Amino acid sequence: MACLGVFVAYLPVTSVSVSLTAIQSALSTTTSQLAWVSDAFVLPMAAFILTAGVFGDVHGRRKVFIAGLLLSAVGAATSLTAHSIGQLWTGQALSGLGAAALLPTTLALISHAVPDHRERGKFIGIWAMCLLGALAVGGVLAGSILSHVSWRWIFLVPLPVALVAVVISLRALPESRAPRSGRLDWPGQITAALAITALVYGVIEGGAGSFGDTQVVVALAVAVVSGVLFVVTERRSAHPMLDLALFRSPGFTATTLVAMIMFLGMIGFFFVLSLYFGMVQRLDTLGTAWRLLVITGAALIVSGIAGRVMHRLSPRLMITTGLLMVTAALLTLLGAGADTSFGSLSWRLLLLGLGMGLVTTPMTATAVASVPHPLAGMAAAGNNAFRQVGGALGPAVLGALLTSRAVSSLPGHLADAGVDGALADQVTTATRDAGLGAVGSMALGPKAGQVWGAVGDAFLDGMRLCLIVSAGLTFLAAVLAFVLLHPRLGRNRSVNVAGEPAARAPGNAERREVGTGTPA
Repeated sequence: MACLGVFVAYLPVTSVSVSLTAIQSALSTTTSQLAWVSDAFVLPMAAFILTAGVFGDVHGRRKVFIAGLLLSAVGAATSLTAHSIGQLWTGQALSGLGAAALLPTTLALISHAVPDHRERGKFIGIWAMCLLGALAVGGVLAGSILSHVSWRWIFLVPLPVALVAVVISLRALPESRAPRSGRLDWPGQITAALAITALVYGVIEGGAGSFGDTQVVVALAVAVVSGVLFVVTERRSAHPMLDLALFRSPGFTATTLVAMIMFLGMIGFFFVLSLYFGMVQRLDTLGTAWRLLVITGAALIVSGIAGRVMHRLSPRLMITTGLLMVTAALLTLLGAGADTSFGSLSWRLLLLGLGMGLVTTPMTATAVASVPHPLAGMAAAGNNAFRQVGGALGPAVLGALLTSRAVSSLPGHLADAGVDGALADQVTTATRDAGLGAVGSMALGPKAGQVWGAVGDAFLDGMRLCLIVSAGLTFLAAVLAFVLLHPRLGRNRSVNVAGEPAARAPGNAERREVGTGTPA
């Protein structure tokens, strides 16, 4: 049931990513509006994942699991009937809330059923395979659907899966709670949600316009103040949503930072890569999906293997090696152009997927194993929350960089292509106001080919900047993993929140809860 739940949670991610070009064309959206299609899903996930984890610990994980499935189904139905960008954002937000409930609950179910962290790694590997399987299947299904009907029908797929999972859960899934349950931390929840939402809003709108605009400055100021209040609130709370003492564990700190930085670079780059296939290579959705399947398919296979061998290999070695492979793959993609063949791209995408698969399972398993067993649910939720914050910032940051660089270089490429005068001014103004996608709705006349060639070259300028930034972020994550992770962590011992060796058995009485000093 944990695997089925995470499959439902992540199914919309690539199905929407490969459909961005079709959505942009049908709804005439700007680049910033298109970024919100992805972020409307990721933001609620990032903002409420910790609360969902605590709610499950207190009131029962099965209840939260079923609520997540129902929210995912309602969100899919809302997007399925969307005829405006606002309704699509609403549907995505509801699906994101469902995913926020499902992610920590599914990991907590595994942690409850398999308390031995060495044995648990294998099951988290299967969980990660289902997560990556949803990413792989979602894109291909969306591509197949869009070959025959409207983009809205991509949201039909999660509905029956979620409803079947609800029926099975009601009949077969046992209830479980944390051994020492607290109560909901509303001040922490409110300040965390405000900080995350204001930060992503400020980055998206600042990239689309100017970071000096009043609403952008206010949003970023709210993000800073809310972030500080969150830290103060959690330090003083008797039942914190995220116990900051978790960060005394080097394993938890390292994997959380790595997850956030990696997802910022990778989710943002997937957003750019999908637009590259659609706008520059002029591929249909199914063609885009097959190319992304090379990445997710390779990651799917490797993550399953990683789950089985991570108790024999150092997670530091696996995570660092995987991140360096991802960095190398991103740098090789700098040579991609408008006419780069699938064969030439495939080995680079394959390397990218292999690196991702090598990171996903040990990163999640190490975060859970590096803290006392009663805090495994909070650790899983915290790791996922920071991962989703990075995922929310990714399309915002890289989308802003892409648009800024492409729009600034477009006039030069238009001149090189022989497009000048009123048409060049018209194209430049439209892209500056609404992004590169605005060209698709313009009457370009006999110079359409030259205009599209110039737009493609401008997009490639922006994509190369995004590749350099993504590669830099991934390399930074590799350095942090190598420096902060203990070489033996996760192989034959875990580390408690003070950074000292923990008891050999995860449930030992010697292990103590964070901030209490009482036996777990």
